[in-house]
Amino acid sequence: MKNFIFISPAFPDNYENFCTALKADGVNVLGIGDTPYDSLSPRLRGALTEYYRVEDMENYDAMFRAVAFLSFRHGKIDWLESNNEYWLMQDAQLREDFHITTGLMPKDMTLIKYKSKMKEGYKKAGIPCARHHMVSDLKSASAFIRQVGYPVIVKPDSGVGASDTWRIRNEQDLKSFFCNVPSIPYIMEEFVPGEICSYDAIVNSKGNVLFETGNISPISIMDCVNEHEPIHFYIVDRLAEDLKECGRACLKAFRVRSRFVHLEFFRLTEDHEYLGKKGQIVGLEVNMRPSGGPTPDMINFAYSTNCYQHYADMMVYDRLRHRSRSTPCFCAFVGRWREVSYAHSHTDIIRTFKEKLKTAEELPEVLAHGMGNFIYLAKLESREEMEEFFRYTLETASQAEDDAVLQDTLTN
Repeated sequence: MKNFIFISPAFPDNYENFCTALKADGVNVLGIGDTPYDSLSPRLRGALTEYYRVEDMENYDAMFRAVAFLSFRHGKIDWLESNNEYWLMQDAQLREDFHITTGLMPKDMTLIKYKSKMKEGYKKAGIPCARHHMVSDLKSASAFIRQVGYPVIVKPDSGVGASDTWRIRNEQDLKSFFCNVPSIPYIMEEFVPGEICSYDAIVNSKGNVLFETGNISPISIMDCVNEHEPIHFYIVDRLAEDLKECGRACLKAFRVRSRFVHLEFFRLTEDHEYLGKKGQIVGLEVNMRPSGGPTPDMINFAYSTNCYQHYADMMVYDRLRHRSRSTPCFCAFVGRWREVSYAHSHTDIIRTFKEKLKTAEELPEVLAHGMGNFIYLAKLESREEMEEFFRYTLETASQAEDDAVLQDTLTN
């Protein structure tokens, strides 16, 4: 039995599924986290051979002592992983310090943690990406904008999701940004008119793809988070061939091995003078971990499979031992904001889509910022069903009133 240290197995909640899948494949699963042991779910406690609690996971000395203790108790550690963007750098340092050679090391992190460096990988894969400028002063930023035009996007060069990401539309926005410019490195990019799409894959130690799928976000997550635009995206029933080709090219360019990854792209919605014609795939950023939130569960719903078990199989056997033979369909996500007045209530949604819904719940505030206060997941057989689900759940009261007025006008 091999030893696997899973970092933060209790957060997010669905990550306990990785531990139970590893346990099912005969792995000795050891947990390190800041959640009190008594607060772990019975299912997670059953999957862990031992759990070491640290008060502060930001404290590297405490994390080092935790790994040392588990290593002393159980012998050589074969894997150490969190599958969490926030801890990737720390994971890598712990691997190096304990000579765990089965994952990313600190020397590997620059290419995959910094958005400016990711562009080198996309270029190697033959995929265009937005022109950029490393933020330094107003004068040089203005010169870059004269080259690419407004709007531009500014975000931390090393960051997670849409956090602290802004769209600068004009000179007033630009001056306002530089009045409060953060001390951390920021990257400025030209705006890309495109639909965000992803390539999600489980890749073995030889770089071979064992499982692949993707999702599409019609509206920028940045706008959803910062401006409370409607949040919706979906797992595709089948991956477009050009996106599959681009995803696999990136796996080679970024030398992906033994990982569950989430690679992000744009598909241009209009011609772009620098990036290409409408429909062109453009690189956005790479994430050397699974897509966040409920996305792994959505993959399972769409493909009637268990991607957590696929991950465990890849780690232990370097191949899949559990496959689904069902026909893939769509799984749609909707996040609604508490302050928005919607045409249809939470109860209406449950009653209307009760046969399709997989999740309908209110999120705690710590998670709501990036996903919405209420979330709904639905497994849908056709694109038409999915579009109706989006329309019904996201229609606002004012839109419904406008539609009613228009209908009265047409009738009369």
